Amino acid sequence: MSEKPMLRVAIITASDRSSRGERPDLSGPALQKTITGLGWQVVQTAILPDDVNSLSAAMRQWAEEDLCDLLLCTGGTGFAPRDVSPEAARMVIERLTPGLDEAMRAAS
Repeated sequence: MSEKPMLRVAIITASDRSSRGERPDLSGPALQKTITGLGWQVVQTAILPDDVNSLSAAMRQWAEEDLCDLLLCTGGTGFAPRDVSPEAARMVIERLTPGLDEAMRAAS
């Protein structure tokens, strides 16, 4: 029986304060712990400011470099004006998955 390839995961934390070192990033390390607990490999992490251009540029670069199989973004998903993770992702996504975002919100 052939061994299943390990899923390569990258994690971006979107947070102005954490990117400036004003508060620790708790969600990124929590995601990393969950990912490694599933037997997957975290290949890249970044803490970036809540800026649509910075976030989308990192997402695009990692995708173009084939850095990961799955990119997770935490933070920046509220209703404050600077919470722009969904907008940044939409700038990079080639194919939408209708309903998946609602299912994730319902589960959390």
